[in-house]
Amino acid sequence: MHDVVKNTKTVLVTGAAGFLGSHLCDALLSHGRRVIGVDDLSHGNRDNLAEAGKNLDFTFHVLDIADAAKLRAVSQGVEVFAHLAAFKIPRYGNRLQTLMVNSEGTFNILEIAAEQKAKFVFTSTSDVYGRNPAVPFSETSESVLGPSTVARWAYAASKLFDEHLAWGFSEAHGVPVTILRIFGSYGPRQHLSWWGGPQSVFIDSILNGENIPIHGDGQQTRSFTFVADTVAGILAALESSAANNQIINVGSTHEISIVDLATLIHRLSGGAEPLRLEFVPYKKISGQDYEDVRRRIPDVAKAEQLLGFKANVSLEEGLKRTIAWQRAVRSAERAVVAG
Repeated sequence: MHDVVKNTKTVLVTGAAGFLGSHLCDALLSHGRRVIGVDDLSHGNRDNLAEAGKNLDFTFHVLDIADAAKLRAVSQGVEVFAHLAAFKIPRYGNRLQTLMVNSEGTFNILEIAAEQKAKFVFTSTSDVYGRNPAVPFSETSESVLGPSTVARWAYAASKLFDEHLAWGFSEAHGVPVTILRIFGSYGPRQHLSWWGGPQSVFIDSILNGENIPIHGDGQQTRSFTFVADTVAGILAALESSAANNQIINVGSTHEISIVDLATLIHRLSGGAEPLRLEFVPYKKISGQDYEDVRRRIPDVAKAEQLLGFKANVSLEEGLKRTIAWQRAVRSAERAVVAG
């Protein structure tokens, strides 16, 4: 690990009640940081902050980061902004909301960071590499997005715009900026829908003895990163000056097809039913053309060199932990319904 900045005592985390945000809050608190969490709870869950809420160094505010005045009011004394809040791929919502939520919130946080001379760490996405066929993706790889008539690309475009906003504030105001491109994070507290990723849906389908829905032909590949590893990368970037003014990939280099992922989850879940895959055309999912990315895998040499980061949890081990957690959550839900 390279030289660590000693003045990052107070960190504000946006999207704090979300999957990654809540795990980051826990990690920061365990490292002796004071943490201010903000979330509008549109997709986050207060229960994710149960552990953080026990710590006197943690405060939480329900607010929309598009409200600059309220955000500024809770940001006094913040030395590092960890911006994780975002609206995701438009097949789960609409492109206007994606573009406006992601751009307005990021602008507000950057403006406050500039006023307070604070560091800005932004979780971007591997989706910015688009359909570039040259894998693995390094931080200098080209962004190859499809036409603007296809709504699917709005999420990647919003994140690229946010990256440019960050560089603009860095150039104009001297804000130390770190952009982290996250690859396929999963694990306990993940959203239990397509919003959380295919593994969430696959686990539920298997536990319920249902067909596993595969979008497209299932031969598209991804790298999946256990949440503990993702958070370790974010934490290292927050605390190290080596990450200042850098774009850094954070993820696992293990590549797997979606069909093989479903097969692996079925095996690890001990599914009583035979493996049943249901291939769903993209047109049926969204009602419009949807362009998927065929391969997505990171080059993490830069993260290893600058931050000493490397994903340590194997996909099989991470999935075992995630399946156990998701099974417990669903069992608890059924118990409540049963009364």
